[in-house]
Amino acid sequence: MSYTYTDISRMIDHSLLNPTMTVADLETGCRLAVAYQAASVCIMPYYLKRCAELLKGSGVKPSTTIGFPHGGHTTAIKRAEAEQALKDGCEELDMVVNISQVLSGQWDYVRQDIKAVIDVAHAAGQKVKVIFENCYLKDEQKIRLCEICGELNADWVKTSTGYGTGGATHDDLRLMRKHSPAHVQVKAAGGVRDFPGILQVREIGVTRVGASRTKDMLDECRKQLGLEPINFSAAANSAGY
Repeated sequence: MSYTYTDISRMIDHSLLNPTMTVADLETGCRLAVAYQAASVCIMPYYLKRCAELLKGSGVKPSTTIGFPHGGHTTAIKRAEAEQALKDGCEELDMVVNISQVLSGQWDYVRQDIKAVIDVAHAAGQKVKVIFENCYLKDEQKIRLCEICGELNADWVKTSTGYGTGGATHDDLRLMRKHSPAHVQVKAAGGVRDFPGILQVREIGVTRVGASRTKDMLDECRKQLGLEPINFSAAANSAGY
């Protein structure tokens, strides 16, 4: 095998963004991410502070969304969302570009909108993933966004919210990797639903994957590596949860 369990688990941003999730669902999701040692939990903003408390000391990063899911918030609101998220303990912010302005070719606006969030996050020593929502875009628009994100030193470019009409495709991931500078990583969201899917996008150069099926993916990873399965309840209890 050309990977370890941690190589794979640290690719996963465990997604807790479904608006119908209850508090109990969010609590369980945070604990699962710790037990399986995911890279981060991306949670609804209102529960971020509690998420950061649950993840403290675990090595799993608390993250949340900005301008989600349609990107149409004003830049001032996106900045304010970012500032609040940082106060609540956020270490990675997943922001949605203004899709309407991208489609309108208003690149100066798009640049300033992205820059506002990156500046706030980087000043606090934290990171930003910029979500394109590729299902609505032409290749030339995706390429221009990659170029802008490279110029602004975004930490990741990300395919999708998971709430559009489509998610990550291999063609889009290859395009984004090709047209992003080396210091900008690529995240796949929407469409990677199993362990073989993670291996496929990893081969393309993807370093993060947004996933809600984290347990199933990582159970299969452990099986393939000949590792003991994780007893989630026992692991959560031993961690003091």
